[in-house]
Amino acid sequence: MSDKRLLAIHAHPDDESSKGAATTAKYAAEGAEVLVLTCTGGERGDVINPAMDKPGVKENMGAIRHEEMAQAAKALGVKHQWLGHVDSGLPGGDPFDPELKRLLPEGCFALIPDDEVAQELVKTIREFRPQVIITYDEIGGYPHPDHLMVHRASMIAWEKAGDPSYHPGLGEPWEPQKLYYTHGFVYQRMKLFHDLLEEEGKSSPYGPMLARWDTAFGDIMARVTTQVECADYFQNRDDALRAHATQIDPAGAFLATSVEVQQRLWPTEEFELAQTRVSTELPESDLFAGITEVGES
Repeated sequence: MSDKRLLAIHAHPDDESSKGAATTAKYAAEGAEVLVLTCTGGERGDVINPAMDKPGVKENMGAIRHEEMAQAAKALGVKHQWLGHVDSGLPGGDPFDPELKRLLPEGCFALIPDDEVAQELVKTIREFRPQVIITYDEIGGYPHPDHLMVHRASMIAWEKAGDPSYHPGLGEPWEPQKLYYTHGFVYQRMKLFHDLLEEEGKSSPYGPMLARWDTAFGDIMARVTTQVECADYFQNRDDALRAHATQIDPAGAFLATSVEVQQRLWPTEEFELAQTRVSTELPESDLFAGITEVGES
C-alpha cells in the first residue's frame, strides 16, 4: 500500500465506469487508496439496455442501481461511498435545457444550495484526505443538472476544505494538492473507433455521439493536460460498465470496440489539470506528478 489517495466525485452510478474508470482501477491496483463518491442514487435513470426493460425494474430502480454500483466498484477495485441525494432526472429531455430548471423535481440534487453540497464534499475530503480529486468541468462533462452541481460544489470544496475557518465542525482541515476534470468523451477517440468499424463493414453506434460532441463540446483534446496509460485495466472498465446493466446497452457505443482494439489504438484516459497547489510539468502521464509528499500534510 502507498500513501497516495485519490477521490473521484461523480453524479450517478455508472459515471465512475464511463469516466476515468481504468485510471482509478490502475491506481487502486498499484496500492493507492481510491474512493469513488457517488452523489445520487440514479433513481430517475432510464432503462437503456433493452434486455433490462422488463416488469419490476423501473419500479425498483433505486435498489437495482445500488447493487449495480456495488458490482462496478468491485470490478474496479475501488472503495465507494454514497452522498445520498436523489437523482434530478432530465426534464425536457437530453440535452438538458437550463431554462427548464423550474421543472426539476422538488428535493432533487440539482436544487440543493451549492454550498450545502460543498459542505458534504468537504466533510468527505477532510475524512479521506486525498491529494488528488477528479471531478467534472464547467459543463459537467455534458450539461446534466446533477453534473453541473458536482462541478460547482467540487470547486467550492477544493477552495474550502483546507480553510480552518470554514465549518470547523466538518473535521480537521485538509488541502488537496491537485484537481482534475475527467474527459471521458474524446471526439478523436470515438472517431478512430467509428472509422475502424466502418472500414470493417460493420455497423457503428458512434455516429450520433460524434455529431453531438463535435458541435456541442468542441475539441476536448485541446484542453487535455494529462494522459494516463491504463490499457491493462480496460477489461476492468468494461466489466464495471457491464455491471450497470440497466444503463449500458451491450450493443451500444460504450462496448462497441473490443478491449484489445482499444488497447492498441487508444491506450490512455484523458484529464485536464484544472487546479494545482504543486508544480508539475505539462503534459503529464501521472495524476500524482509533482506531489512529492503523499503522507499527512
